[in-house]
Amino acid sequence: MSAAAESATAGFLVWRLSMKWRVAVDRAVAPLGLTHAQYALMGSLYGMARSGLRPSQRQLADHTGLEPLYVSKLARALEASGLVTRTRDPDDPRAMQLSLTEQGRDVARRAIQVVQGLLDQMLEPLGGQDSPRARQFAHELAALLDAPLDPHAENDEEQS
Repeated sequence: MSAAAESATAGFLVWRLSMKWRVAVDRAVAPLGLTHAQYALMGSLYGMARSGLRPSQRQLADHTGLEPLYVSKLARALEASGLVTRTRDPDDPRAMQLSLTEQGRDVARRAIQVVQGLLDQMLEPLGGQDSPRARQFAHELAALLDAPLDPHAENDEEQS
C-alpha cells in the first residue's frame, strides 16, 4: 500500500476503489458494446432471470442502486440494440418489465465472464475470491451498503 493510501480517509479509498473498478469494467466490456452501467443492468437482469424474476425498471433500479430515470434511459438504449425487451407489467400498467433477449443473454454471459476475471484480479491481494479475507471484505462492504446515509442528518442536528 502506498504511503498516500495509508494516510487517506476511508471515504477517499472507497471513492478511488469504485472509480478504479468502474474504469476497469468499462474497458473490459467495451468490446462487447457495453458500458459499466449497461453491464450492471444486464448482469443484474441475467441473475434475476435465473432466479425466476422478471423485474420492473423500478425493481432493477432498487437492485442496482441506479436512479430509476437512468435505468429507463439504459433500458431504452439496450432495447434499441436488441439486448433487452421492455413490456408493460400486467399487474401495473404504469410499470415496464425488463428481460434479456437471446442475444442479450449471450452478451450478458460473456460480459459476466470478463468481469469475473477482473474480480479475480482485484481480490488476488486478499487471497482470491474464495478466501476468508475476501469473504470478510464482502461482508464489510455489505454492512456499509446497509447503513443509512442521510446527507442532511448533520445539518438537521445543527439546526435543532
